[in-house]
Amino acid sequence: MALKTPKITPVRKITIHTVGDALPRAHYQRCPQCDTLFTLPKMKSHQSAFCPRCNAKIRDGRDWSLTRLAAMAVTMMLLMPFAWSEPLLRLYLLGVHIDANLLQGVWQMTRQGDPLTASMVLFCTVGAPVVLVASIAYLWFGNILGMNLRPVLLMLEKLKEWVMLDIYLVGIVVASIKVQDYAFIQPGGGLFAFIALVVLSILTLIHLNVEQLWERFYPQRPATRYNEQLRVCLGCHYTGLPDARGRCPRCHIPLRLRRNNSLQKCWAALIASMVLLLPANLLPISVIYVNGARQEDTIMSGIISLADSNIAVAAVVFIASVLVPFTKVVVMFTLLISIHFKCEQGLKTRIQLLRFVTWIGRWSMLDLFVIALMMSLINRDQLLAFTMGPAALYFGTAVILTILAVEWLDSRLLWDAHESGNARFAD
Repeated sequence: MALKTPKITPVRKITIHTVGDALPRAHYQRCPQCDTLFTLPKMKSHQSAFCPRCNAKIRDGRDWSLTRLAAMAVTMMLLMPFAWSEPLLRLYLLGVHIDANLLQGVWQMTRQGDPLTASMVLFCTVGAPVVLVASIAYLWFGNILGMNLRPVLLMLEKLKEWVMLDIYLVGIVVASIKVQDYAFIQPGGGLFAFIALVVLSILTLIHLNVEQLWERFYPQRPATRYNEQLRVCLGCHYTGLPDARGRCPRCHIPLRLRRNNSLQKCWAALIASMVLLLPANLLPISVIYVNGARQEDTIMSGIISLADSNIAVAAVVFIASVLVPFTKVVVMFTLLISIHFKCEQGLKTRIQLLRFVTWIGRWSMLDLFVIALMMSLINRDQLLAFTMGPAALYFGTAVILTILAVEWLDSRLLWDAHESGNARFAD
């Protein structure tokens, strides 16, 4: 098998760990996205490496120290109570003063009898950020106390896409534009704390290099000799041979050739999301009362009414709530069919589509965040009232299922199908 040297791209140096300025000497590495085995040359801590076959990032050159990450986590922890409980928006309607905050919107959803939808919003805006901060603090103290850090390191990489504070910030803008047609609205004191929290969370996620944390806390001798039996762990991305129990020697999870039941789980999540998207788009997702008059809006009708006041924001909501979910369904359906029929054409395009839907899928939660925020502005006994329609639960569940479908799909199966198709064509 021909071995290739991956591209190495220097990135800006932020800071350097006090231990191990350079990665281990040249060794063998498998790509976790296409399973290619290649030699990885000796690298410096500020360099990134890419797979020569699929161009996936193998090594990330960003290397914020754990001390800096801990400092960011402490700052985020101090901001969280103000960002979540203080008013984000202040509404003035005929002398009535109403404050809206994040936790109040979740509570209003729960009071209306929809705790499942409320739990989705709560996890993405409160739960996941809290777990992120707690995980970094655990790494800091656990390293000093000699605790087992493997479960936290395994969780951190998967946690990144569930921290959606930036999407909620966009939801604040959308809710402000929707409400300004009915009442005068001003930013609240908690909005500034929330913006600061969003900025810090984005910086933390960008510079949270889990791979380097693995190498720091659980260093392993790399494979310096060629062996076709070398496998890559999808949990910690270590390339090596399984131990006596068939597990990764670094993170101790089972080291398999491919994910178990990847296609079955992906098909199940995709089909369920396709079914749920029908009532999500046909039933009302929001109900607004203005001076006793009831107005129901589906996702599309709400976008059309929003376009009357701000077409740019309406376009953002249309992309996030309509275009992205249906695009994900079409793309995932196409990828699964291509695996089933072993298609050999357009492999690079399919890989790029998979990476695209992986990156953009989380933005579909925007509509639920807008609903939660608007529900915290007003109650049913006030002149202006906003309640959640039955489509919200279907829509939120469909979004979660599409995110899981993308996560469960083993991208290496696309390369396996491509190679099987080429072999069949050659025969």
